[in-house]
Amino acid sequence: MRIPWKIVLMEAVMRRSPVRRRPVRRATVLLAFGGLTLAAAACAPASQSSDGQPSAAAGDATGTAATASCAKDGLTLVTPGKLTIGTDKPAYEPWFKDDDPANGQGFESAVAYAVAQKMGFTKDEVVWAVVPFDSSFAPGPKKFDFDINQISITPERKKAVDFSAGYYTVKQGVVALDGSTFAKAATLAELKDAKIGVQAGTTALQAVRQVIQPGADPSVFNQQIDAINALKNKQIDAIVVDLPTAFYVTAAQVEGSKIVGQFAAQSDAPEEFGLLFQKGNGLVPCVDKALGELKTSGELAGIESRWLTAAAGAPELS
Repeated sequence: MRIPWKIVLMEAVMRRSPVRRRPVRRATVLLAFGGLTLAAAACAPASQSSDGQPSAAAGDATGTAATASCAKDGLTLVTPGKLTIGTDKPAYEPWFKDDDPANGQGFESAVAYAVAQKMGFTKDEVVWAVVPFDSSFAPGPKKFDFDINQISITPERKKAVDFSAGYYTVKQGVVALDGSTFAKAATLAELKDAKIGVQAGTTALQAVRQVIQPGADPSVFNQQIDAINALKNKQIDAIVVDLPTAFYVTAAQVEGSKIVGQFAAQSDAPEEFGLLFQKGNGLVPCVDKALGELKTSGELAGIESRWLTAAAGAPELS
């Protein structure tokens, strides 16, 4: 098989967020739960609004105090002296490797350890907890300091939990049958003559029309499985889905398929994955500070390039 994660379960798809479908994503509907606020002070006690977010009145002084209180010894943690990170099991590639979040390999494992290091934790001071995806954003106490599990930031989920700034902006993936005319496309321009299939109501449809701009309007299917079957039957040349779905399609749904490449959709509100926290957790500004440093230095982009482009076989299409 082309990639090492060919044998995966439908659970891999079920872990995805519904943010795009309302009706904008595929058939993985996970509803956020009602709000229950439980505070756990760690970083600066910023003034908070009713949804647990720092209020505008807090101003710059709040941010300064938060930064000052992010010293490792001053953090309130689930286990003193340890940073506990949650994720689901199995932990699938390319987000993790060998179902072992603690090895530092795979995109999300690498991100988690990079954040931990910026916060002053050594690898030995990071502890992993198994947290089922759908229970991670349920309201109530958490047994982790933050959870990383391809969880999209949505207004509904923010009612029950807090999120960091986004650490990954979901891109679109082009999937074709290996050996087909368009399987070797290296640019978006090379896909203009392709007959592309997409699911109705998805951001993939917008992305094809706005970014690829094929000569013929894409074939629109009511269900994703219909587009997949059309690809299998060679009725279309390629399908466009979000990149996490593309990994699953090539791994478990369409034998002999490949990810031609990935590209960014044009959107005012792109889907982003965020680190998830118990509502009111004061660690959020500290983690945001770490993520900001990783973005500014280019380290976060480098992690994405390594694990979601090179190792995952999803080159950037421009």
